[in-house]
Amino acid sequence: MARNIVVEPLCCTPIEEQDVEIVERKGIGHPDSIADGLAESVSRALCKMYTDRYDRILHHNTDECQIVGGQSAPKFGGGVVLEPAQIILVGRATTEVDKERLPYRSVAIKAARNYLKKHCAHLDIDSDITLDCKIGKGSVDLRGLYEVQKLLANDTSFGVGFAPLSETERVTLETEHYINGRLKKSMPEVGEDVKVMASRVKNRINLTIAAAMVDSEIPDKDHYKNVIKELGDKAHDHALHFTKRDVKVDVNTADDYSKNIYYLTVTGLSMENGDDGSVGRGNRANGLITPYRPMSMEATAGKNPVTHVGKMYNILANKIAEDIVAEMKDEVEEVHVRILSQIGKPIDQPQTASIQVLVGECDRKPATVNSDIKAIADGWLENIAKITDLVVKGKVSTF
Repeated sequence: MARNIVVEPLCCTPIEEQDVEIVERKGIGHPDSIADGLAESVSRALCKMYTDRYDRILHHNTDECQIVGGQSAPKFGGGVVLEPAQIILVGRATTEVDKERLPYRSVAIKAARNYLKKHCAHLDIDSDITLDCKIGKGSVDLRGLYEVQKLLANDTSFGVGFAPLSETERVTLETEHYINGRLKKSMPEVGEDVKVMASRVKNRINLTIAAAMVDSEIPDKDHYKNVIKELGDKAHDHALHFTKRDVKVDVNTADDYSKNIYYLTVTGLSMENGDDGSVGRGNRANGLITPYRPMSMEATAGKNPVTHVGKMYNILANKIAEDIVAEMKDEVEEVHVRILSQIGKPIDQPQTASIQVLVGECDRKPATVNSDIKAIADGWLENIAKITDLVVKGKVSTF
C-alpha cells in the first residue's frame, strides 16, 4: 500500500538568515531532564525484562515521572541536604502474564537508582532522595497477544523533526555536552544541573549559562568567582569550534556577590532545594527547545518504543530530516518533517507524512528531487522497527 507522503516547498527565510534566534538546552541534571532520563531508563529496563522472558516488548508507558524538590543548606566547603527530594515513578506496565506476576517494581527502582548513580556524581541516593514506584498494574494473556503481528498506533498524535541544526542550535547543544562531559575532569566544582540559553541577534550569539556549583569542591568565595570566570572562558572557546560568529558568555547571572548570593548546591542539582521536575517539560527529542522551529509538545521519554507514536514519530521525523539533508546536502538547505498517526492504524502507514523542503540551487527537476525525498521517508517507515531497536539499545536520545 502506498504511503501518504507529501513533499512541498518550505516557504520561509532560512533560519541562518533570520535576524533573531533563541535556543535552549536543559542539561542532564536539570529536574525536567532527570525526570526524562529516569522515565526512559525504566522503560528500557522493562523492555529488557519482557524481551528476556517472552521475546517481545509488552505494553507499558512510564512517561509520568515526577520530581518534588527537597531542601538543602549549602555552604562553602560543604553543606547538607535537609529534606530529600522525592522521585515518583509513574505510568503503566504489564505486571502479570498468564497469571504470573512480574518483578516490574524492583526492575523499575533498580533502573532508576542506576541512572542516578551514573549521572549525578554528588548525589547520595540513600539519603538525598526518596524513590517510590507508583507504576500501575496490568495483565495480559500471551495466548491471545499479537496473534496478528500488526503494530497499531495507540494514539492519534504527531511527531516533528527538522534538519540541519543551525550554528546557534549546535553551539547550545555542544556547550551543555562539553560542560557535563570533558570539562568535568578539570572542573569538578561544576554540577550536572546546567542550563544553556542562546540568543542570536544577527551575527552575535549570547550564551547564558546557569550552572549549579558543588559546595564541597569550593572552599571560599574567591574560588567560586575564579571557577565562574574559568567556566565562561572555556565555554566561549569551545563554542568557537561550531561558529565563526561573535560569542559572548555569561555564567550564573543571578549571583549577587554584594549580597552573598551564589549558586551553590550540595549535590550539583537544583532539585535538592525546591526545584521540581516532570517528563516532557524540557528538551524535545533532538535535545533542544527551539521556539523558532516546528516542535511537538508530546513527551518522548518513557513511552513504549513499539506502538506509541508520541515517541516513535518524533524520533522518526528527526531521522528522516537528518537523512534527507545528509544524502542530498548539495541540494537541500533545510527540511521540516511532520508525521501524523491515526489510532488503531498501522504505525508504518501514517495518516499524513508532511515533508517541507527548502531546495537550493539544483540542476535536477523538482519531481526527481521530490521522488528521492519520498524514497528516504518511505524507507524509514518501511523499517520503522529500527527506531525500536535504537531506543531499546540506548543509541538514540529522547531528550
